[in-house]
Amino acid sequence: MRIAFYAPLKSPNHPVVSGDRQMARMLVKALEHGGHSVELASELRFYLRQPESKSFDALKIEAREEAARLTKLWHRDGKPDLWFSYHPYYKAPDLIGPELASAFAVPYVTAEASYSGRRNAGLWADSQALVVRAIEQAALNICFTQRDRQGLADAIPDAALGILSPFIDTSAFREKPARGCPTRLVTVAMMRPGDKVESYRMLAQALGSIGHLPWT
Repeated sequence: MRIAFYAPLKSPNHPVVSGDRQMARMLVKALEHGGHSVELASELRFYLRQPESKSFDALKIEAREEAARLTKLWHRDGKPDLWFSYHPYYKAPDLIGPELASAFAVPYVTAEASYSGRRNAGLWADSQALVVRAIEQAALNICFTQRDRQGLADAIPDAALGILSPFIDTSAFREKPARGCPTRLVTVAMMRPGDKVESYRMLAQALGSIGHLPWT
């Protein structure tokens, strides 16, 4: 299948390292591993740092220009089989995919779409309404956790929802360590108070259950 991939918050090619960029790259790899041809539909970053109407209007103009560019491209080279939008949420709605998917009768799919009832005020409410419409339009909204799935189900009861189990790229771990050497483990992450520190505690607890194995 030929898939048009778009990440409004951060392109897989964005120069700044982040979890969002890594997830976008992993999803592209996973789709390609499944035998699909993935094309990056647009590099446009639709990110509203603050709820400012001037910024919102400027980004909407850029989105319309991108939609016009892709419309010409698809008429010339043919449309994709599916549009895949990663992580649309109130600060980064997808203002390109839903319109094109509807115009070209292409299935629209989201992954990690997000809804926050606390943001239904002012300009955030306007941008979140765009996300809701995209979720309603989607043939499938892929969630990464049951909590996210339930949140979308509560907010948008008619949304088509699915779950994608956690996965990693194992290609870096195919080479076996030297025989007789203990396995070396490393973890690199932020250690801010709250969930991030708690993640370290959970990791330490899990490692405590394999203390009998050779690792450092």
